[in-house]
Amino acid sequence: MKLYNTVAGKASAEQIIEKSKFIAYVKPVSSKEEADAFVAEIKKKHRDATHNVPAMVIGDKMQLQWASDDGEPQGTSGAPIIKMLTGAGITNVAIVVTRYFGGVKLGTGGLARAYTSSAKLGLEAAGICSVESRLCLTCEFDYTYLAKLQNLSGDDFDISEVRYAEKVEADITCEPDDRGKVESTILNVTAGRLTVKNENILEIKIKI
Repeated sequence: MKLYNTVAGKASAEQIIEKSKFIAYVKPVSSKEEADAFVAEIKKKHRDATHNVPAMVIGDKMQLQWASDDGEPQGTSGAPIIKMLTGAGITNVAIVVTRYFGGVKLGTGGLARAYTSSAKLGLEAAGICSVESRLCLTCEFDYTYLAKLQNLSGDDFDISEVRYAEKVEADITCEPDDRGKVESTILNVTAGRLTVKNENILEIKIKI
């Protein structure tokens, strides 16, 4: 089950617009504290920059949205980045766009376009992925049934990891709503000689 879209990893990208250098830094985050630490890190790295504009959207429902113009005219930098992120449905991300002023003023519309396009370049460098919830069943069964289960994987379920001991222990993942169907299938394949030792819900990133 899809939960939300976010960035696949940490990345940066830069461009020159009218002699000003814009550097976008992007990072996936899960809390405001993590986002704040990232913003502080970039501001420290570019303490000599003209502006370090931060923006963050956090929560599977985008509950937290925060940005600052960091000295640029109000509403010309941070807010447009937030609008771009929410419009694209991207959350759990922090972005800082650093600007080194090149001597040419861009105007309010030009600033909004410059910061938004820079943030988009950062997102492209990071890559976008969907986060989905998957049920993970840790199952134990005889070696006899491993090949049969592996042949069936990829349809309603996947085998994400296999461990070998006296018996086989495998992590079988599926959509939470498919649990009944998957349990029926694997019990049928193993003639009921299967033990579910543990179960939990995972959040898995799938690159778009």
